[in-house]
Amino acid sequence: MDYSIYKDLKIRRLEPGILEIAMGEEGKLSTATARLHKELADVWLDVDRDPETRVVILRGIGKGFSAGGDLAMVEQITQDFAARARVWREARDLVYNIINCSKMVVSAMHGPAVGAGLVAGLLADVSIAAKNARIIDGHTRLGVAAGDHAAIVWPLLCGMAKAKYYLLLCEQVSGEEAERIGLISMVCEENQLNEKALEVARKLASGAQTALRWTKYSLNNWLRMAGPSFDASLALEMVGFTGPEAKEGLASLREKRKPSFPPPPDDF
Repeated sequence: MDYSIYKDLKIRRLEPGILEIAMGEEGKLSTATARLHKELADVWLDVDRDPETRVVILRGIGKGFSAGGDLAMVEQITQDFAARARVWREARDLVYNIINCSKMVVSAMHGPAVGAGLVAGLLADVSIAAKNARIIDGHTRLGVAAGDHAAIVWPLLCGMAKAKYYLLLCEQVSGEEAERIGLISMVCEENQLNEKALEVARKLASGAQTALRWTKYSLNNWLRMAGPSFDASLALEMVGFTGPEAKEGLASLREKRKPSFPPPPDDF
């Protein structure tokens, strides 16, 4: 499989059967540009078809796992229908392509874990976070519905009460708290993160592949059953980008201030 078409994702073979997909650059946070967003949606199709890959490790390079969407891309979504339609399709494909990828996925999250990277990180078959990880779904802070993955997986992982608390309030979840509430599989020290991810990947790569893939397929039917909830949340997120709350949310992020959202319509 030729992964040279991917420019923003750094893809390499760690050892037989194990592929690494890395986001970002040394010394920086990984921001989801338009190209990275598309690559992160598409790559799982190639992984699924790759006969040399049994397990993928997804990690962030630099100061964190993922820093969320590029504000220029977010602004384009608020202004341009074609951009909004493209991002809707990619966001949908990112979720379903990971769910339907037959190969095992292990995520290794440290520092900030936000946006499209977080989608893949929490939908991984085994999610590992450093204690210093800071997981946050910032959609309602931006002024749009939590639509890019939250409705399909958070209630299953940590329960409805915790999902509502963190998604409605945009509260940050540390790596340790994420493990405690069941949002991730395990937590470790940051200096052990890559080693732990590789250890888990090796165990998966040496296992009975048909049994593992059929088990994953069966378990992921829980996520497929939640598909209509996800589809609705993603559609409502895209509708929200056309409204005044998203404009204020974006402006407040650019100006580094607390947002002052307008009141809802009288008949809402």
